[in-house]
Amino acid sequence: MILYDTDFLHERRSTILLHYFGKEEGVGEVRTVSARTERLTQLLAELDPIPGVSGAEEEVAEFVKGELNGCYDRFRKDALGNHFFTKKGANPQLDLMLSAHMDEVGFVIHHVDEKGFAYFTPVGLHDDRTLANQVLTVYTERGPVRGLTGGKPAHIVSKEEAQKAPPISEVYLDLGTASREQTEALGVRVGDYVTFERPGQLLNDGRLFTGKAVDDRAGVAVLIEVMRRLADVEVEANVHAVATVQEEVGIRGAGPAAFRIKPDVALAIDVTLAGGTPGIEDRQLPVKLGEGPAIKFFDWAPGLGMIGNNVPKRLTSKLVAVAEERGIPYQREVLFNGATDAWSMSLSGEGVATGTISLPSRYIHSAIGCVCPEDLAGAVDLIAAFAGEFKEPL
Repeated sequence: MILYDTDFLHERRSTILLHYFGKEEGVGEVRTVSARTERLTQLLAELDPIPGVSGAEEEVAEFVKGELNGCYDRFRKDALGNHFFTKKGANPQLDLMLSAHMDEVGFVIHHVDEKGFAYFTPVGLHDDRTLANQVLTVYTERGPVRGLTGGKPAHIVSKEEAQKAPPISEVYLDLGTASREQTEALGVRVGDYVTFERPGQLLNDGRLFTGKAVDDRAGVAVLIEVMRRLADVEVEANVHAVATVQEEVGIRGAGPAAFRIKPDVALAIDVTLAGGTPGIEDRQLPVKLGEGPAIKFFDWAPGLGMIGNNVPKRLTSKLVAVAEERGIPYQREVLFNGATDAWSMSLSGEGVATGTISLPSRYIHSAIGCVCPEDLAGAVDLIAAFAGEFKEPL
């Protein structure tokens, strides 16, 4: 088991929360956060800095378990690391599964050279352009170690090199050491996971939250808040909130989780690509930040092995009806070149009617993903309302 420096993490979270509430010494009252989104934003601010690269989600899982204390009747976890929180319903034969993945994209150390520079391999899909001049944190058995991504100075870069981002295979981590022995003395070893060092924060008026792991800690925050909302509500179906693992490396955790539950209906909660920024046409990415969660109708990622999910019409119709009856703002989504936990859940066992509630996000799979807390609050409203009205298989 890898033990992380929890004092370091708690200090970092405290700093984020002080900044969020505008209580840091010298910080004016510039945040305008509604009561509707305050708890969600605080949850996200605490979830985002926790290290949880695919395959090392344990600390995220412990946080989720602590936050859900008193909101479930049964807890289980499986060999992969999926965590199951079940609220029992009046009908023991009816099951609804809600899924949000705990893991984030990151890196893993694969080599330390004789001069002490560390090289890393991506864990999950990354954009090479985002790696220049970043601070990264290596999570070693001795605690976190910070390093800088290095490259050639602009003064000696050729015209050809200047036209493209260096591939990840050529990017190294400068840990301020002069030899392999010095780097290893810090605790850095092959197999250590690495994340961006980027504090989560609200931007300016509080409309947007940005952080290193909003994909999919935003979904995890929604999952937690839904279970809190349902804690004192009588429901017909057993509601299984599942914090899943290893979504970013091939949607590996959710399928076995659904196989264990055998739900009648499953919903993935995950971020999706939001447009509305310069250089992106509405026809490419019509989903927008701040206009509500998106009900997904279809997604497909042929470049990732033809994965994707055709949501059954009877399920999207029910989700749309719930949103419209409750006056919950929502968007309709069809996504190309992307997929979620819904893919593996839909194919588990004999097949499961599976949909996705999407949280619009800009700059996905970079160090600065961002979401709108109002969209998260809308997702909580929609999912909790659907769970309350789910009384028989669709």
